[in-house]
Amino acid sequence: MADLQTVRWGPAAGGAAKQLVVLCHGLGADGHDLIDLAPHWGGMLPNAAFAAPDAPEPCDMAPMGRQWFSLADRTPSVVAAGVARARPALDAFIDAELARLGLPDTAYALMGFSQGAMMVLYTGLRRTAAPRAILAYSGALVAPDLLATERKNAAPVLIVHGDADTVVEPSRGRAAEQALRAAGVPVVSRFTPRLGHGIDPGGLAAGGAFLQQAFAAM
Repeated sequence: MADLQTVRWGPAAGGAAKQLVVLCHGLGADGHDLIDLAPHWGGMLPNAAFAAPDAPEPCDMAPMGRQWFSLADRTPSVVAAGVARARPALDAFIDAELARLGLPDTAYALMGFSQGAMMVLYTGLRRTAAPRAILAYSGALVAPDLLATERKNAAPVLIVHGDADTVVEPSRGRAAEQALRAAGVPVVSRFTPRLGHGIDPGGLAAGGAFLQQAFAAM
């Protein structure tokens, strides 16, 4: 499997990293789209390294950018098959980054935006070594019916979604929250009035606090 192109930042404190935060971009973007979040969160997590990989495929719905899987056909079964095919690439990336940094297999958290949020929810909850936290911004839970039998951990999840999102409807975030709770996964949610498909300062602050709490014992 080919290595994913990656942009990295931190640790803010210098020296060896003690934690890893993987940032997964949305459809048609690339790793540069999210790496600017790292300086905001780096102040709260001075010993964390941040890595934002490019998704493995060129976007098939735009002349540039990357995709984790195609969304040209959004039939639920097709999307579920797509995220399942993309999962090994993200799994391998997480393992390789932890090894590169010399970190234990649980010293990481996952964050994703939009399609990236679909990826981190799907992948993170199926990993034997649980992430410290999963942050899902403006995303959805793919294949919720499989979660009961395929889930390997109960990593805490933060769902952040704008109530005015017209790209991924906020109902998808609320459905994810309900399904995760039903499966025994601890969830904190933040639905922001008048926010569209994006991340606002409040959502950014909530993510930083969630990461800080998740890594507090390290």
